[in-house]
Amino acid sequence: MSGWETVIGLEIHAQLATRSKIFSGSATAYGAPPNAQASLVDLGYPGVLPVLNGAAVRMAVKLGLAIGATIAPVSIFARKNYFYPDLPKGYQISQYELPIVARGSLDIVLDDGTVKRVGITRAHLEEDAGKSLHEGLPGMTGVDLNRAGTPLVEIVSEPELRSAKEAVAYMKKMHTLVRYLEICDGNMQEGSFRCDANVSVRKSGATKFGTRAEIKNLNSFRFIERAINYEVARQIELLEGGGTVVQETRLYDPDKGETRSMRSKEEANDYRYFPDPDLLPVVLDAAFIESVRATLPELPDQKAARLGSQYGLSAYDAGVLTASRELADYYEAVVRAAPADAKLAANWVMGELCAALNKESLEVGAARVGPAALGGLMRKISDQTVSGNVAKIVFASMWSSGASAETVIEQQGLRQITDSGEIERLIDEVMAANPKQLAEYRSGKDKLFGFFVGQVMKATGGKANPAQLNELLKKKLSG
Repeated sequence: MSGWETVIGLEIHAQLATRSKIFSGSATAYGAPPNAQASLVDLGYPGVLPVLNGAAVRMAVKLGLAIGATIAPVSIFARKNYFYPDLPKGYQISQYELPIVARGSLDIVLDDGTVKRVGITRAHLEEDAGKSLHEGLPGMTGVDLNRAGTPLVEIVSEPELRSAKEAVAYMKKMHTLVRYLEICDGNMQEGSFRCDANVSVRKSGATKFGTRAEIKNLNSFRFIERAINYEVARQIELLEGGGTVVQETRLYDPDKGETRSMRSKEEANDYRYFPDPDLLPVVLDAAFIESVRATLPELPDQKAARLGSQYGLSAYDAGVLTASRELADYYEAVVRAAPADAKLAANWVMGELCAALNKESLEVGAARVGPAALGGLMRKISDQTVSGNVAKIVFASMWSSGASAETVIEQQGLRQITDSGEIERLIDEVMAANPKQLAEYRSGKDKLFGFFVGQVMKATGGKANPAQLNELLKKKLSG
């Protein structure tokens, strides 16, 4: 790839979390039997009229305000005309010349820690199409129109991303943002959050863009990175071999790890956009926009900055904890239960808690140890009731049993030994039982110190206070 520059722009489709569709009263719930949630309006029957869902408008404005964009006082719905089996009307209602949101930005953190601002060209409202089904239908294609008319906001970035990693970082940040705003559940497996990636390459230093290919319907961060990397390599190999890149739409095959041609890429004039005659312009006054602004939550970057200053966390720790609103809320609840242990709580939430959640594929809200209970365990570590290592045993028991830290510690006899006399007695026993190692240590083999620590810890079942043990053991071994 030496000598080439990658140029990427993403078109993210976020399904808005409304209870009904954008132009009809049909439900948007996932998992209904095929074609059970498609009304005559969704199907475009003669004589029916679409009615705009006000909640979808508020959600689009909320997103626009969160990305520092301009909210259009007047926006227009248009008909995007094309034929596809899962598009029952023969056109999709979208926005073209006058979108509801324009000229925003989103900051992402690169691998080297620098912050890059990615421009957002526009975000517009539109309806989703249906879904073509192939599984279990040999030689046929089924069409499920439940999704037809589901409200989407399409978020179009500037072509400012320069690698697959940057594209993934941008998409993850947008995924976090729409969930913070509670305008999209972000469920990628169900298609609630997906993207199309426009990918091209050009010689390093060139200012003119190369011919782009659009990779459609990517619904996993892993697939996005793999698809873009494959496409970049394909285009460079093609150009270096004397060929030319064709502007087209491609699909990513995760089983083969490659993209393949789907159809030639259409231009805007191919869709014959024109204002939808059944829908009035959307007119928003300043009072409406300010009423939406008043509902904005603390945004991810704001929350990360506050956690860093309020609790003394590193930028990295604050970024991890604010990656989801639920995780950040959990962390702050732990700190409220153990106010003196903010850094310790951060380590445990990012470590043991997240590991336990990942192991069982659980969301934070389904954690088997609540934040108050974890805060109780933090207090037991701080007051030296248990050591950090023993606390992991306590946490595992809390996770499996639902018992409190205090209960687990008492029932399993895990209270830390802090009696200096008891620890000294055990050290003497270990030294007496290992005269050879003691002589070698005193002759200069300092590495045997760890051996003696291990033997005493074994004798105490890991319950000796580590700091006390180290201090007393050094004195005893030195004679």
